[in-house]
Amino acid sequence: MMCCAACGTAEVDDIKLRKCTACYLVKYCSVECQKEHRPQHKKECKKRAAELRDEILFRQPESTHLGDCPICCLPLPLGRENCTIMECCSNTVCDGCYGANMIREQEQKLKHTCPFCRNPAPESSEDVEKNLIKRMEVNDAAAIFQMGWRMFHHEKDYKSSFEYYSKAAALGDIVAHNNLSVMYQKGEGVEKDDKRELYHWEEAAIGGHPEARFHLGFYEMQNGRADAAIKHFIIGANLGH
Repeated sequence: MMCCAACGTAEVDDIKLRKCTACYLVKYCSVECQKEHRPQHKKECKKRAAELRDEILFRQPESTHLGDCPICCLPLPLGRENCTIMECCSNTVCDGCYGANMIREQEQKLKHTCPFCRNPAPESSEDVEKNLIKRMEVNDAAAIFQMGWRMFHHEKDYKSSFEYYSKAAALGDIVAHNNLSVMYQKGEGVEKDDKRELYHWEEAAIGGHPEARFHLGFYEMQNGRADAAIKHFIIGANLGH
């Protein structure tokens, strides 16, 4: 029977214990007990939390950060030049599926539509802008990332770009994590921060970003941790780096 690590209260029908969310090794009956037990538990908790983080970090991702084409379900190619981001629904499709849709439309004399959502393609830059804003309003991570990319590369507004990338990353966009790490490294739009830089490299690597994985390997080599570096390089190579 599980008991509160601080006061020893047993977990019964009317008493529910909650696990320490950092290490998952112990349980507590209240926030007060958790705070009271913290000095005794801190060292063990930190050690186990680091072990759990490494288990996630050094796990081989099933695919790259780009994922699969939503139409043919095959892995998207690493080169962005071989896939197309649809401006209507923010989905990325491989050029094979995009080309097959174009051929079908030409043969059947159909109006051009998105190969995924079947909505008509935007006819003007104003329509593209409206679609982007619409997708952002429903917290579409890809659309928010696109706005961050535009702010960085076209407007040179690094502070706004950082804000958009941060929101996209919080919504799960892996490339946003990768770009945030670079911004923390160079101090673009935000103060330089080595810890945040490393955190976002790790999040991007966990999400299957080969370039982020390479950077982590290089970082470990510089710090004399060859075993960890080799693990990163192997995972990155398996992802196509």
